[in-house]
Amino acid sequence: MNDRRMLLPIALAVIVSAGTVSGFSAASPPRSAVPKPKPLTARAAPRGNARLTRRLRAVTWRWQVVMGHRRSRLGVPLDTRRALRFWRRQARMVRRLAAHPPHRSGWVCIQHHEGSWRDSGDPYWGGLQMDRGFMRAYAPRVLLRRGWADRWSPLEQMWVAEHAHRGRGYTPWPNTARYCGLL
Repeated sequence: MNDRRMLLPIALAVIVSAGTVSGFSAASPPRSAVPKPKPLTARAAPRGNARLTRRLRAVTWRWQVVMGHRRSRLGVPLDTRRALRFWRRQARMVRRLAAHPPHRSGWVCIQHHEGSWRDSGDPYWGGLQMDRGFMRAYAPRVLLRRGWADRWSPLEQMWVAEHAHRGRGYTPWPNTARYCGLL
């Protein structure tokens, strides 16, 4: 009888311990579900913001065209961080340059005698009195995008005049240039 009394607690202990062990094994994931470490491969380049990069490129190109400079180029996709850094740097540089057109005392004198930056009297527009042929010749893209020179910013008008001055001097403004002592 003693053996039977001892058999019951031992059987219960074996059952409880077996249940605990199976509970632990059920709680841990099976070995096949544990992710294996990936082999070392080349990582994909982190992506940049393609929309912002396009906008920065457009601003850069717009001012480069207005100033008469060559357009910048980069041979990497627009959605990379390298492209974003490049176009951000180019846009910053071009804006800084565009904000300070070449200082010619002639532009101040000509603009003072020619009229307001918003002058819309036909056949001459803007503060530097540009006619249709002048605008078509020296700023066709600005003309298409913004209309007549009276709708351009003063900086755009001065840069287009600077572009014309490189090739023709002050001859597009003969009377005012003579009055200002530039011819």
